[in-house]
Amino acid sequence: MKNSSSNLTRVGLLFVLLVLFKLVSCSSGTHSQPATSEGFKAIENELKNKFGDNAYYTDLIITYDKSIGNIIGVTVTEDPESLKMGQWNLMQDIWKQNSDITLEVPIGNKAADFMFQLNEKINLSKLGELTEKSSTQLTVEKNIDNPALKMAFVKFPKNGDISNAEYNVMLEPENGGTTFRFYYTLNGDLIKMDF
Repeated sequence: MKNSSSNLTRVGLLFVLLVLFKLVSCSSGTHSQPATSEGFKAIENELKNKFGDNAYYTDLIITYDKSIGNIIGVTVTEDPESLKMGQWNLMQDIWKQNSDITLEVPIGNKAADFMFQLNEKINLSKLGELTEKSSTQLTVEKNIDNPALKMAFVKFPKNGDISNAEYNVMLEPENGGTTFRFYYTLNGDLIKMDF
C-alpha cells in the first residue's frame, strides 16, 4: 500500500511540473514578446533556430494583432544561389509555409547580393530598440500613452544596395486610430516620421 501511495505522489508531482513547464513555455513564446530590444531579440533567436544562423532573407515583417499577438512573416532561403525561397509565417508559435518562390536575378549577379542576413549589420534587437524609441517619441511629442505596435520590418532595397536598407516602425494609439510611421537608417538615425 505504501508503494502505491508513493507512486501516486510521484505521478502527481510530475503532472504539476509538466503543467508549470507548459505555462512557462507558453508565456515566453514569440507571439507574446514585447516590442522591445529584448523581445525582438527573442524573435530573432526563433528565426535562427528555424532557418539557421546563415539564412538569407528578402522580407522580414513583425505585425502585431491585439487578439493573436505577434505574427512574423519572412521570405527566406538557406541557399541563395538555388534561387528558391519560401514564404513563411509564425503565428501563435506555429510555423506555416505559405508558398515557394523562384527568384530571377540579372545575369552576372549573385542572388545573395539581393538578400540580407541577420547579423551585426541588420538585426532585430536594433529594430526593437528603435520601436521603443519611436514609442517614447510619440508619448512625448503627440501625448499618446502606450502606443501599440502595428508593424515593424526591415526594408531591403530591390537593387541589393545595403546602404539604402531601412528599419521601419509603424505605431498607433492603443485603441486604434492614426498610424505613425518612423523610418530609420541601419545605424538608427531617424530619416523621417509621418502619419
